[in-house]
Amino acid sequence: MKADPEAHRARAAVLCGLGSFTPPRVVTNEELSSILEISGEWIETRTGIRQRHVVEPGTATSDLAEEAGRRALKSAGTETVGAVVLATTTPDRPCPATAPEVASRLGLHNVPAFDVGAVCSGFIYALAIGAGIIAIGIADHVLIVGADTFSTMVNPRDRSNRAIFGDGAGAVVLRAGNADEMGALGAFTLGSDGAGVDLITVPAGGSLRPQRDVQEADGGRYFIMQGQSVYRQAVSQMVMSSRHCLELAGRTIHQVDWLVCHQANRRILTAVADRLGMPVERCVCNIDVVGNTAAASIPLALAAGVTTGKLHAGDNVLLTAFGGGLTWGSTLLCWPDLTVV
Repeated sequence: MKADPEAHRARAAVLCGLGSFTPPRVVTNEELSSILEISGEWIETRTGIRQRHVVEPGTATSDLAEEAGRRALKSAGTETVGAVVLATTTPDRPCPATAPEVASRLGLHNVPAFDVGAVCSGFIYALAIGAGIIAIGIADHVLIVGADTFSTMVNPRDRSNRAIFGDGAGAVVLRAGNADEMGALGAFTLGSDGAGVDLITVPAGGSLRPQRDVQEADGGRYFIMQGQSVYRQAVSQMVMSSRHCLELAGRTIHQVDWLVCHQANRRILTAVADRLGMPVERCVCNIDVVGNTAAASIPLALAAGVTTGKLHAGDNVLLTAFGGGLTWGSTLLCWPDLTVV
């Protein structure tokens, strides 16, 4: 498909559909407490999480992404889009990307489809890419999906991480529109710092340490995270990114109705809100029932914000995320009038 910049000069990307999906199996803190030998109360106190959804054996990231995408398309009232962007760190296979299969299952044939790997910042990165695709006229509609199944790569005996992560998917549809419409994506700020690559990582399985060279006892195939360093970086970078985004948009935090952070840990969310000067009760938070769902985190939180009656058409909403890489990003939009499916 060829872009036609002259015909699409002033186009903006407008969010017009939202869908979410979590696998049916729920794992409570009480269930984990007997496995990890820590109390459910300790987990909730440290993370703010009471339960999380996890996939059953045989269920893949593509399955969650497909269902969330299908629901987003229904929410938007369309069956077709011109491109599919999937943010994930847990693709079905190392090769090829998962997005083309998701697109095919949704009946979206012959459209560009690809994965974005920015870990928990992936959905913000994917939104920016989708906005760019629309801005230059490659497509009039873009499906953006954030989906992850971190339960498949966390050591089942890892006290630090197993209690934190859940599985899920969220998706939005972007359409071409005008910058003054409700739902139009505003300024973006994106950043990275590769010096922190080892703070959030799966050490083995890539070209640096091929899977064939890793023994089971090595542990390199599992996800690891340096919690205290990540906490400091996450708070600092999300605050910095949010402030820069507001500056680019010519807004102040007092003009923001709702803050939607990547649902990493309740203490991180509270710290970000506090440093930004945002009342914590104006933060959309669903980490208690889904856990940290990585790239699915923000769209799942947006869906929760609508279904719980918090987000209303016309609200100014600030999105911000931080993830492995290290990566971070933020964007601002005026919430549209839509129904979550």
